[in-house]
Amino acid sequence: MSELEPRLPTIFFGHGSPMEALGGRFADTWRSIGASLPRPKAILMVSAHWFIDSTAVTAMDRPRTIHDFYGFPEPLYQIEYPAPGEPWLAERVASALAPTMVGLDQDWGLDHGTWSVLRHAFPDADIPVVQLSIDRTEPPAFHFELGRRLRDLRDEGILIAGSGDIVHNLRAANFAEGALVLDWADRFNAYARAAIAEGRWESLIDYPALGEDARRSIPTPDHYLPLLYVLGAAYADEPVAFFNDEIALSSISMTGVSIGRAQPGGDRP
Repeated sequence: MSELEPRLPTIFFGHGSPMEALGGRFADTWRSIGASLPRPKAILMVSAHWFIDSTAVTAMDRPRTIHDFYGFPEPLYQIEYPAPGEPWLAERVASALAPTMVGLDQDWGLDHGTWSVLRHAFPDADIPVVQLSIDRTEPPAFHFELGRRLRDLRDEGILIAGSGDIVHNLRAANFAEGALVLDWADRFNAYARAAIAEGRWESLIDYPALGEDARRSIPTPDHYLPLLYVLGAAYADEPVAFFNDEIALSSISMTGVSIGRAQPGGDRP
């Protein structure tokens, strides 16, 4: 690794509703975060919305923009995020995750969990983006371990990011203006925030053991598991910073976390 190559932080984005793609205060924060970083060589994104029965990585030169939602205003369907792909990074990811089998995907592209955030964080769409799927057949510890195996990519100029929501219960969501935050959503979000800050990551890996608040906050694991990749890609002694730290729509956490700070490369324990 070049001495000039920065080690980038690893970042989890609470992406919330697809409507955030159109802008607003949460998106303004994503834009500020992107502007604060050294330019990544490429971005590896783990999105809640590529939740399949295997581990795969997008390997095409030009990933398509996927509008994987229904019933939203027409301007959302007009958005394109024409970032290039990066086949060499797909190969690098597959190598790093061995012996886990990683499919080199030529079909998926960039779903809204990825582009709704990146169109604000990196609005020029000129940084290569690769997506990594979430294998829904595997337990939480598997996903944390994959994040751990990817950690060295941070020293190669790769931004490792996850996009989901710590709390994501659509059935309990309230779209009325001024709707109150549900108490269990608030408690679990606060618990997760404290556990991240204090390095108690094992408790977040074994989240089913955390009781009723966790069960309500994570009725399905798709939006939660990207966080475990980010924690896996982090080092325990790195600084932690939270952003957009609140609950929207009563039961959707917008909380994001950046672990580490851009710094010159070097050896790590």
